This record gives sequence, C-alpha cells and structure tokens, in this order.
Amino acid sequence: MASLAIDRPTPYRAPSKMIVGGAILVGSMLLIAVVRRLNSGVPIAGVSPWLAVHLATVIPALPLGAYVMIRRKGDRLHRMLGRTWVILMIVTALASFGVRSSGHLSWIHILSLVVLVSVPRGVVMAMRGQVSKHRRVMTNVYIGLIVAGLFVFLPGRLLGSWLFG
Repeated sequence: MASLAIDRPTPYRAPSKMIVGGAILVGSMLLIAVVRRLNSGVPIAGVSPWLAVHLATVIPALPLGAYVMIRRKGDRLHRMLGRTWVILMIVTALASFGVRSSGHLSWIHILSLVVLVSVPRGVVMAMRGQVSKHRRVMTNVYIGLIVAGLFVFLPGRLLGSWLFG
C-alpha cells in the first residue's frame, strides 16, 4: 500500500538571482517602452483597450510578485498581496486574448492558458496547506511571466517597436 506523503512546510528559500534579475530587466524594459510611446507624440488613443488593460495589470504584477517572493510567507500581508497578484495575473491573462498580432492568437497565448489553470491551482494548494507545492506552482508562473515579458520585445512585436523604435 502506498503511503500518503504529508506536505510539510520547508524552510524559506530566497528566489534565485536569475528570477529577480529577470523581473528587474523585464519591468524596466516595459516601463521604458511605455514612456517612449507616451513621449513619441503618437496618440495613445490608438492603443487597443485590451492592450491597455493588459499593460495596466502586468506592469504592477511584476514588482508585486517579486516582493511577495522575497518577503515573509504565510502572514496576513502575504495573503493579501498574494490575492492582489492573483487577480492581476488572471486579468492579465484574460486581456491577452484580446491582444492579437495580425488578428490571430500567437503561441505566446499558451502561457496565458497556463496562467488561467496554474494560478487557481496554486491558490487551492495554499488553502489545503500544501505549501511547497503552492510555492513551486507560483514560482513557475512568475518565471513564465518573465519569459513572456521577454518575448514581447522580439523584433516585429508591438512593445519591441515601442522600446527600440
């Protein structure tokens, strides 16, 4: 008969320097791209409302997620900030389906589907006391956020053109 493993809390581990560095890089690139767009003289009114919502939720999700990862876990503030991050990520993922290159969904939308499945799964794990599984899922979602952020700056992508002109 298989034994049931009980998920025991594990000691705090700081996020890797790669995760924090990636978040700082992507967040900085996003802010610079948006500021360059605003200072370009091109009316912002031409931006899709889906893109505006997407940017308005993803930009704060980056630093908030990093802060939640580096601070103390399990207290009331962690839960409150975590809930805020979850809402930001769900809205970001949903809004991404309105942001389409050439009128079509792209392969990067797969990450949005992963967020829509993984984030609620991570919340349920936390509610069940499966702390290490919760941490792993949420860390992986955060890494996915950073990776997706890097891909939006590829040549031919809208934010890449805002950043690099």
